[in-house]
Amino acid sequence: MTQAIQKTLRDSAAMRWTALLLLALAMFCSYIFMDILSPIKDLMQDTRGWDSLAFGTMQGSEVFLNVFAFFLIFAGIILDKMGVRFTAVLSAVVMLVGAIIKWYAVSETFIGSSLDTWFTNNLNYIPLFDELGVSPFYEGMPASAKFAACGFMIFGCGCEMAGITVSRGIVKWFKGREMALAMGSEMALARLGVATCMIFSPFFARLGGVVSVSRSVAFGVVLMCIALIMTIVYFVMDKKLDAQTGEAEEKDDPFKVSDLGKILTDSGFWLVALLCVLYYSAIFPFQKYAVNMLQCNLSLTAPDADSYWASNSVTIVQYVIMLVVAAAGFASNFQKKAATKYGLLLLSILSLITYCYMGYMRQSAEAIFAVFPLLAVLITPILGSYVDHKGKAATMLILGSLLLIACHLTFAFVLPAFKGNDVGGVVVAYLTILVLGSSFSLVPASLWPSVPKLVDAKVIGSAYALIFWIQNIGLWLFPLLIGKVLENTNEGVTDATQLDYTAPLVMLASLGVAALVLGLVLKVVDKKKGIGLEEPNIKE
Repeated sequence: MTQAIQKTLRDSAAMRWTALLLLALAMFCSYIFMDILSPIKDLMQDTRGWDSLAFGTMQGSEVFLNVFAFFLIFAGIILDKMGVRFTAVLSAVVMLVGAIIKWYAVSETFIGSSLDTWFTNNLNYIPLFDELGVSPFYEGMPASAKFAACGFMIFGCGCEMAGITVSRGIVKWFKGREMALAMGSEMALARLGVATCMIFSPFFARLGGVVSVSRSVAFGVVLMCIALIMTIVYFVMDKKLDAQTGEAEEKDDPFKVSDLGKILTDSGFWLVALLCVLYYSAIFPFQKYAVNMLQCNLSLTAPDADSYWASNSVTIVQYVIMLVVAAAGFASNFQKKAATKYGLLLLSILSLITYCYMGYMRQSAEAIFAVFPLLAVLITPILGSYVDHKGKAATMLILGSLLLIACHLTFAFVLPAFKGNDVGGVVVAYLTILVLGSSFSLVPASLWPSVPKLVDAKVIGSAYALIFWIQNIGLWLFPLLIGKVLENTNEGVTDATQLDYTAPLVMLASLGVAALVLGLVLKVVDKKKGIGLEEPNIKE
């Protein structure tokens, strides 16, 4: 009598996609909290006295410990030693602790407290870090910004730990199955967190007609509690899976100091690492200032307080429409029937037009920038499939650099020229933001799948750890630089909605120029050495 083959949880499509959903929702919540203050920069200056330098210093603190205390490397070691489920829960706990500290720092309770006094009188000088110009604090920095920076540092440690843990978890549950689709879906949902933040952070800050920035951060704290619950449920599922399979958790090779020499002398590694830091430094730090940049360059007039467009309900309606845009656009990529495919695509496009119209009627910079990830959600699967079947990864990196340059220069010089033109300025803003989001999709679709072709397989794990560390240097440095450049080019300007963003945007465009040069070099190296970057990943 033949014994029936025992099925495990991951053999069930419903169970493995549930596991993915749990991990993706945790990252979705973390992405919201990551930029929770970005759309209310003007309110932080008005209510807490955070000028551009204080705001940028605090925002850059997120990755400070990952860069200077090498916590990113330690996170990889923890993941390797303790496994996915333990590290997933640990990362959620660390993020929640950091989120609570940041919430208290911007709350009304903090003002005038003993902690307020202590942070005012201390951390004004950090030996060595001040001399090197890399201190996360400075003399005169508001106490609330200092304490918020401390919380954001802790949150950043958990967030990076969660990022590498989620990737490992997807591999565990989807190996030999729909792994590419699973990773694309997780990335799409996580990026929707950015749009969610842009819509709901100002909504909660202004709820009831009374401005309270702490309400926005409290909203983020609640989401981090939900993220923790998601990881605990995942813990139970993952443990049950291991009990069924009798397998130990799959582990990569840990980071080894001995690998450094081999990696650092590899030209392919440096091309990937530098391209990565240039791309991400031109995008993520920009997100933290984008809403304020739009407030400064668009002629926005708040609708009448008693009109529908100023009501709370319109925020909810617009968010639902955004979800329709994302869901219909993403799902259209995986339909085999032409009628269904193009029907979903048409629904997505019409919903996007409706969303943009509502953003214009609301005269909201936050709602306008929230379209940033929507086109990316639609085209990321298309780009990934193209690289898998047609190749051209290096060419796509070059195209991404050109789009990056064009978008930042448009923000710097074209958008200000439309100030006073109510419709024209918003149209230019929408188109540029959508193109910038799509250019960002070229990175995961072409850069990350190319890493194994450029770096020796024996040190791939260590190379990834170093690439992420170098990337974090840019994510720490450029929010701080943008803040400093804004302060130096806007002396005497006290209104946060009247700043000149030309210099910071040109600086970000220059990152795109550098990425373009490296992309061209990469294409030459690929042709000369036959690395195979222009070849498809799937050989048919």
